Amino acid sequence: MARPRPASQLRPLGALFGCLLLLSACGADAGSNGGKGATPAGFPYTVTNCGVRTTYEEPPQRAVAMNQHATEVLLALGLGDRMVGTAFLDDEILPEYAEEYRKIDVLAKQYPSREALLGADPDFVYGGYESAFDKNEGRDRSTLAESGINTRLNVESCTKGRVGPDELERELRETARVFGVPRRAERLIERQREQLDAVAERLDGVDRTDVFVYDSGEGSAFTAGGGGIGVELIERAGGRNVFADVRKPFADVSWEKVVERRPETVLLYDYAGTPLAEKRKRLLDDSALQDVPAVRDREFAVLPLSSAVLGVRMPQAVEDLARQLHPERFPTSGDKAGR
Repeated sequence: MARPRPASQLRPLGALFGCLLLLSACGADAGSNGGKGATPAGFPYTVTNCGVRTTYEEPPQRAVAMNQHATEVLLALGLGDRMVGTAFLDDEILPEYAEEYRKIDVLAKQYPSREALLGADPDFVYGGYESAFDKNEGRDRSTLAESGINTRLNVESCTKGRVGPDELERELRETARVFGVPRRAERLIERQREQLDAVAERLDGVDRTDVFVYDSGEGSAFTAGGGGIGVELIERAGGRNVFADVRKPFADVSWEKVVERRPETVLLYDYAGTPLAEKRKRLLDDSALQDVPAVRDREFAVLPLSSAVLGVRMPQAVEDLARQLHPERFPTSGDKAGR
């Protein structure tokens, strides 16, 4: 299955919107109103997301999420009861959200047609990648707005440069605010910070491992560069992305460059398409790569693609990768999972 690739555009203003900026909605999750027909607490709410300014008079009640990380953000915020559809998952939904996810209609294995999307009668569409709002398919944000449907795009798709916890917190806060449940975001953010801090403490003073991300590719290697979230994941896990100087989130690089940079570990992104075994075989069978330390020593780490994007999996992804790169700092983790 082909998958969309993140796009880089203009960086949104600011990385964090603290509770004070949420005004009265911070005191309690909005959604209750003072009487029939009254405006819900904290509304109207105006936000600019990836260049689109939207005023919400009330929280959405019929949301569709497209792409795994968008779906899991809504479920993590306890909004499954307001979802009328999902689409385009790369792998299994997180176990803690599986029961709630099974209650939601899957509109398409990949992206739904405009007709299928409108057939769900949404009042809000949340896209993980820019490709969720394909103009050629009639799903662009302006066209949906004309149909009375508000939209949100994950900020990784419109952020120039690297993204990390600050952008994730903004994504969670703004999404929760749209739905009138700001306190749920704050509780989730607190847990995520605790997990990231615990990993950082374990890795204090560690010697960083040189990492090459292999997403796909034959004639050249499609890898994670210095933009997007990939470089942040690697660094927080005690690694160093050997292609951090490439400004794009993803880019094709020559195999000669891979050889020159001599990575110590290859990080494989796992998603529907080329099986992991075939990716390993492609690297191990390439005679030009035999002196690359990671290939020579069969040092492979693995992350599912759904963990390598800006979503609620990020803190766990950092820990999972750290356990693979530095198992000695995690005594109960066993050997490297990717071997």
